Amino acid sequence: MPDWPELAEKYLMRVVNRQPVTLVRGEGARVWDDTGREYLDFVGGWAVNSLGHCPPVVVAAVTEQSRTLIQASNQFYTIPQIRLAELLEQNSCFDKVLFCNSGAEANEGAVKLARKYGKLHLNGAYQVITTINSFHGRTLAMVAATGQRKFQQPYSPLPNGFINVEYDNLEAIKKAITDQVCAVMLEPIQGEGGVNIPHEDYLSKVQAWCHQRGILLILDEIQTGVGRTGTLFAYQQYGIEPDIMTLAKGLASGLPIGAILAKHEVSVFEPGDHGTTFGGNPLACAAGYATLKFITQNSIPQNAQRQGGCLIAGLESLKSKFGFITQVRGRGLLVALEFDRDLADKIVADCLQQGLLVNKLKSNALRFMPPLIISEKEIDEALGMLSRVLEAIRNEEQASAS
Repeated sequence: MPDWPELAEKYLMRVVNRQPVTLVRGEGARVWDDTGREYLDFVGGWAVNSLGHCPPVVVAAVTEQSRTLIQASNQFYTIPQIRLAELLEQNSCFDKVLFCNSGAEANEGAVKLARKYGKLHLNGAYQVITTINSFHGRTLAMVAATGQRKFQQPYSPLPNGFINVEYDNLEAIKKAITDQVCAVMLEPIQGEGGVNIPHEDYLSKVQAWCHQRGILLILDEIQTGVGRTGTLFAYQQYGIEPDIMTLAKGLASGLPIGAILAKHEVSVFEPGDHGTTFGGNPLACAAGYATLKFITQNSIPQNAQRQGGCLIAGLESLKSKFGFITQVRGRGLLVALEFDRDLADKIVADCLQQGLLVNKLKSNALRFMPPLIISEKEIDEALGMLSRVLEAIRNEEQASAS
């Protein structure tokens, strides 16, 4: 059998630290490696595999579409793109949709849309206020939008036009305002930044202030959207309606897709203003339509809310048992577990040996993003494996201290 990790290190640019396992098959919440070993997957393709691995409804849609029409370019109308746009409009507060290929691309497009709006309606305003510890993608512009210096420093000078302020702090936004600001762009919950949840009234206060100033509110729901936090979109939990929203990750069950959604009065793009070769292709849109239809018709966000409650309760129980756990936070099936020291690498590696895949969020924190179809039994199984890992760490520390 080939040594796949060795070949990968030989041929692939190393932009991520991979775990020493080569996955070859997946079904539901489980995956198998090239040796046949089974794992329970609480990474979920980084919150992408909404319906688990290879969900039959999506496999059937993609199989049929691949026999019919894979790519046609946006020079022509295609049915899957129109059907997915209609379904998104019917289940959200938005009027128009523009498809692309990824979250970073969706956020780039949203900023372009806001700048065009600023040029037309705000005397040329172009700046966008974002927040510290946010994450909006890895293109140059989105690195500038992302309020994390570790992502910004290697690539300076960065494109201008972004102002990073403290998250969950309306006054910080107010202090940063100038006549050149056209929009505020926020994550309802900061995912990559730590699964940071704002006060319940933060988003509503920001929206009210944006309306008062006549500027746009953009919500980056790349990670929180499509049922992840217990409602179809996270904004629905806060009683607000943003002007623009971006989606990606869980929208097509693993096929590359992104989407920019906007209110009618904000949809100021004209032919030639924006475009994408592969965005909105029939294959990805067929997968997106099958995914979103299944989610909306089978109460999948409610399952995420229910099972997320089970997961958080189980992690809180572990917190009471292991003194080095300092915090459990999350909503739905986007959950973080934080420690009082840098244990994440060891726990990720030890969980892998147990047969559980988890994500290192920071050096002292883990993130859990299982498929939205996860069962209570599978959550209990994962908690059992994690508990054994934590127990072993405590025993090792006690033995070394004695």
